[in-house]
Amino acid sequence: QVQLVESGGGLVQPGGSLRLSCAASGSISTFNAMGWYRHQGPGKERELVASVTFGHTNYATSVAGRFTISIDSAKNTVYLQMNSLKPEDTAVYYCGGGQYGIKYWGKGTLVTVSS
Repeated sequence: QVQLVESGGGLVQPGGSLRLSCAASGSISTFNAMGWYRHQGPGKERELVASVTFGHTNYATSVAGRFTISIDSAKNTVYLQMNSLKPEDTAVYYCGGGQYGIKYWGKGTLVTVSS
């Protein structure tokens, strides 16, 4: 069993940047799927933000060019660099990972973009 713990959320002004981290309690070397998802509130479903699946990187259209996902396998940590943040990026951000699809989830970290 692997536990994922997100950190790095907080309050940021529009146009600002944040870097989220997702630390795994065990090795992620066998994980073929790692990703960041977000839930923007009641009435909305959790949506994919960025993922790396079998070596292929994918971004939601709404964040492409502003967000970057990266993986440090030596540290068993996944990052999400978020630049040019907008109020509509406000959400709880979750990290997920697994060998065949997303099996493990973190508890999320809140990102609020507001002036």
